[in-house]
Amino acid sequence: MNRLVFTGALLGLAGVAIGAFGAHALEATMGVQGRAWWETAVSYHLPHALAVVVAGLAAHQLPRPGMARAAGWFLALGVVLFSGSLYLMALTEWTGLGAITPLGGSAWLAGWALLAGAAIRP
Repeated sequence: MNRLVFTGALLGLAGVAIGAFGAHALEATMGVQGRAWWETAVSYHLPHALAVVVAGLAAHQLPRPGMARAAGWFLALGVVLFSGSLYLMALTEWTGLGAITPLGGSAWLAGWALLAGAAIRP
């Protein structure tokens, strides 16, 4: 089993479900700021879930497969930290969780840099 493809697919499934849940079930209960956090979380969650799948598939094709796999795990971590913290902020209105959000963004930056590095021949 390709764990990265599996993880990315589950993240994609969760992103669609969470996005729909926010749009339909939570819309009336969230304030303007909560909806904005939710929409931002979903808008970053879904493309990065796809990027995890791509990293998992590309690892077998790139000159540095270990680096591509590391990229995928950093991208997945970014979804959990960045989008997860925004989802929780939207649900709880506890803005202290905002300190976690940049860690997710940093994980994404590392993931994208690693994926780029994986494509360079040693």
